[in-house]
Amino acid sequence: MELEATVDRLVAEINGSPIRTMQMVVLLRNATGFWAPVLAAANRAMGELDVTGSVIGPVAPSEDGPGSDELQNLQIQQAVADGAEGIGLAPISDIQTAAVDEAVASGVHVVTLDADVAASKRAIYVGTLDRSAGATAASTLLAMLPRSPGTVIIHGSVNTAGSSGLERTQGAQDVFEAAGYEVLVRQSTWAAQGETEDVAWMKTQVETADPPVVGLIGLFNISYRCAMAAEAAGKPELPVVTFDFDPKTVDYMREGRIKATHIQRQYYQGYLVPYILYAIKNIGLDATRKILAPQLVDDSRVDTGLDVVPGDKVEAYNDFLGSIDTNQ
Repeated sequence: MELEATVDRLVAEINGSPIRTMQMVVLLRNATGFWAPVLAAANRAMGELDVTGSVIGPVAPSEDGPGSDELQNLQIQQAVADGAEGIGLAPISDIQTAAVDEAVASGVHVVTLDADVAASKRAIYVGTLDRSAGATAASTLLAMLPRSPGTVIIHGSVNTAGSSGLERTQGAQDVFEAAGYEVLVRQSTWAAQGETEDVAWMKTQVETADPPVVGLIGLFNISYRCAMAAEAAGKPELPVVTFDFDPKTVDYMREGRIKATHIQRQYYQGYLVPYILYAIKNIGLDATRKILAPQLVDDSRVDTGLDVVPGDKVEAYNDFLGSIDTNQ
């Protein structure tokens, strides 16, 4: 409701200013799964604003060509060359910093979403605050655990190149360690063989950890793998909480195997970004920040919050997603 109210304030302020045409582009890391609501929402907002532009998913890297990071940099450069006045960007990593700064130096406003390039000159970040989100998810699982000692498995990240995943993992780890639990972190793997490797590693820890594993938590959209590992180890009763609303996660929730999941409200991230870009151009950055104040945690980060969905509310949450015409 607060996010909807913020959009209403943006619309009202925009409608009170002269109508101007604008060209923008929103660059995503993907266009399916977790990203499908972002794509739908960004397209909807751009249609409502009647701006020129598009929402672009990834360009698949070739075996002998540049990697995904460099391809996204090329997308940013191409958007500037094509005349974009605003860029919404879901950055792959901090390697996008220089490309963002070059775009800003060319007079293009940049708003990041889902992940940030905080050291860049981007105007605003829109999304989940990862450390607090990790802590929130950990607190959800903590309420289900027996008294320590015990071991908790985190299906998260130790990769310093992906700072958002690392921060989320550290936020969760801090909660468990403060409560007296041992923590084992599995670096999540998205490669083709990743599911097999992740499940096998976590299964081994469930079978051998001392003190015994008392719960598992996953911090990405593939975190249903925690439930798979518990089952493979013959411990399907271990409490598991996850992130996002992947169809496999939903299936495990319906079976009672995943006790809760945490949704990053990515639809609202996608919806807000075009409105923020348009507002920055039409009413200025300071005025835009003033309107965003209820969600701003500092002068440049908009916290879209986190939905905590317990297993017995999965159908109700599905109904909510249907009410805003989106799903994963």
